[in-house]
Amino acid sequence: MNELSCDIGIGGMTCASCVARVERAIAKVPGVQSVSVNLATESARVTWAESAAGTGDASSSDAEMASDTQTQQARLRRAVRDAGYEPLAAEHLELAPVGPWVGFLPVAIGLLLSAPLVLPMLGDALGQHWMLPALWQFLLATPVQFILGARFYKAGWHALLAGSGNMDLLVALGTTAGWALSVWLWLSAPAGAMVHLYFEGSAVVITLVLLGKWLEARAKRQTTDAIRALHALRPERARVIGLDGEMDIPIDELLVGDRVVVLPGERFAADGVVLEGQTQVDESMLTGEPLPVSKTVDAHVTGGSINGEGRVVVKVTATGTATVLANIIRWVEDAQAAKAPIQRLVDQVSAVFVPVVLVLAVFTLGGWWWTGHSVEVSLIHAVAVLVIACPCALGLATPAAIMAGTGVAAKFGILIKDAQALEIAHRVDTVAFDKTGTLTVGQPRLLSLSVVDELQTRDPLDASWLALAASLQSGSEHPLAHAVVQAAKAQGLSVTPPTDMRAVPGFGSEGTVQGRTLLLGSLRWMDVLQVPEGPWRAQATSLQAEGASVSVLVERAPQGLLARAVLAFGDEPKPGVQAALARLRERGLRLVMISGDNPGAAQAMAARLGLRPDEVHANVMPGDKAALVRQLQHNPDGPPHVVAFVGDGINDAPALAAADVGLAMANVSVHGQGGGTDVAMNAAGITLMRGDVALVAGALDISARTVAKIRQNLFWAFAYNAAGIPLAAMGYLSPVVAGAAMALSSVSVMTNALLLKRWKP
Repeated sequence: MNELSCDIGIGGMTCASCVARVERAIAKVPGVQSVSVNLATESARVTWAESAAGTGDASSSDAEMASDTQTQQARLRRAVRDAGYEPLAAEHLELAPVGPWVGFLPVAIGLLLSAPLVLPMLGDALGQHWMLPALWQFLLATPVQFILGARFYKAGWHALLAGSGNMDLLVALGTTAGWALSVWLWLSAPAGAMVHLYFEGSAVVITLVLLGKWLEARAKRQTTDAIRALHALRPERARVIGLDGEMDIPIDELLVGDRVVVLPGERFAADGVVLEGQTQVDESMLTGEPLPVSKTVDAHVTGGSINGEGRVVVKVTATGTATVLANIIRWVEDAQAAKAPIQRLVDQVSAVFVPVVLVLAVFTLGGWWWTGHSVEVSLIHAVAVLVIACPCALGLATPAAIMAGTGVAAKFGILIKDAQALEIAHRVDTVAFDKTGTLTVGQPRLLSLSVVDELQTRDPLDASWLALAASLQSGSEHPLAHAVVQAAKAQGLSVTPPTDMRAVPGFGSEGTVQGRTLLLGSLRWMDVLQVPEGPWRAQATSLQAEGASVSVLVERAPQGLLARAVLAFGDEPKPGVQAALARLRERGLRLVMISGDNPGAAQAMAARLGLRPDEVHANVMPGDKAALVRQLQHNPDGPPHVVAFVGDGINDAPALAAADVGLAMANVSVHGQGGGTDVAMNAAGITLMRGDVALVAGALDISARTVAKIRQNLFWAFAYNAAGIPLAAMGYLSPVVAGAAMALSSVSVMTNALLLKRWKP
């Protein structure tokens, strides 16, 4: 049974209690398997079983399946509306107006109407009596209460109908009580008597709450800056070479295989391969790498990157949702929409928070009245409890920090795909690295090819056997295979594709070249195949001792397997790797290098990288990497080690999935779509968009800082309520002060989260 998912924008949510109510409403829709509502992104991520929308039968047409999906999404939107909220487009925050004063008009009107009501309070402090007549107070406060405050009544009523409570219900009850008390005191007072009314309290509370929500919305727009910037990378039109020459078409009409002209300074409209020309490309918004990357014929380019000084013609290889940019946007959106494990505790608290506050307000009212105070005084203290207890900050504490942290990380080429990886990464105590392509350049060179019958001559590259080896390896994607092919091409040798090609994972490859059955692979494979011993063994051992990776070319002859040549390969460390590993060691992390190479080659490279011999695991088969990760996690003396695995190839996917945190290294300027890098990126929780080991420390650091912000926000949100509610119940806070404090709590949480935007790796 297949799973389907969608995102739904939700308007009208104000606090953590709203989140719980929407989740309950959506979860009741038949077939829904999981739902995660995010207050900061104002959206829900819903997953359901395909059979819930339709039959899921293989015979169903695409049109029927699409119709069933639309039906299910309609049910989900109806559930949101029935819960009292407005279903919106999932990208409504990104598409919303971004001006600094958007949505300020209701706040401005509230400030204008409330100001005359507050002036008498200031006058009292100056010894002046500026009290307005009761009728004027009523005329100023009533529009604020019932027109500007209508949103609180509407949302609070829906909460009551659903048998729950939220911030809007608390505000509506509190301010209505203050307004009604003022009307009752005004109408019941003797003619000509001057009575103290509380119209200013209800009007100012509503205005302050509106001001807080406006500041909060403004901060939310700042947390989505990363998504907005990524969307802005996609040009609207492309210049395509057609039958009648060049023509401009909308980017949505681009097809795979189209030839697109990109002029200097323009953005590439889609992923592709350069057919003509050469240029420098700015990929900084995708990879965080500030230096332009050189592109020549056959080089991959990524949609959204900026062309430099050269005119190039590009063949489109991916469009729409299949492009690298679309994947990046989806990963960042997924991370920002995801719910961190710590948020589940907050949701559980919020679900019972409002009912508890209502009970506390009733006890406050009864307690003050029972101790001999007037109903007027008792009610004002109860109103203060209702107003200050709104759980806005609780609902925003975690998602606001996650949005800010993942957004700024994406700016520097660190894509955090899920909130769980973000929350766990700061606890990592062991980092395991794949060697080839992660710590090394991953483009090994063929150092020598020694023919077995002529080992004494040590001919560095025998042409005839090199041509045969290159022909066999031309059907393989392994880095060592590329090195053989490149060495043959450099000598101008003819390379013909093999027949009956067969790859043996972790060992090598076998195929037929010019009628000869050849095998090329590791010494381990030679042992498994029981290739007869000879001088080639001593030669291979000697090369390994010198730090080379060794492969043996074998021919399957009538008399058995015959060793024909010994090939030695060498790789280079990536620039800056040694310094990056040293910085990780300074953080107190245990470092491990995992390699399929022989111990000699692995230890030689480890020495160049600054790693100790005990930090190297050699001769590790691809399928054994995941088992080694689990072995590293085991700690007989205490809790399990938290292991991060860093890799870049398809054979690293199991280890990336087995690790507590998987970090996949990608390089969008090198890898095309559908390669091993894509598999690794899908298996990892964090993707590093360029092959820089220094980004590993950056990923761990932004995790630590984001989790610290989450904890700070939750502490202040809980502390604010823990201190504010008792103070309000004891009469130390007026409703106006309580309203200001409540609004300030939400704004402070958002502002604290936005401090993450100043982070740099």
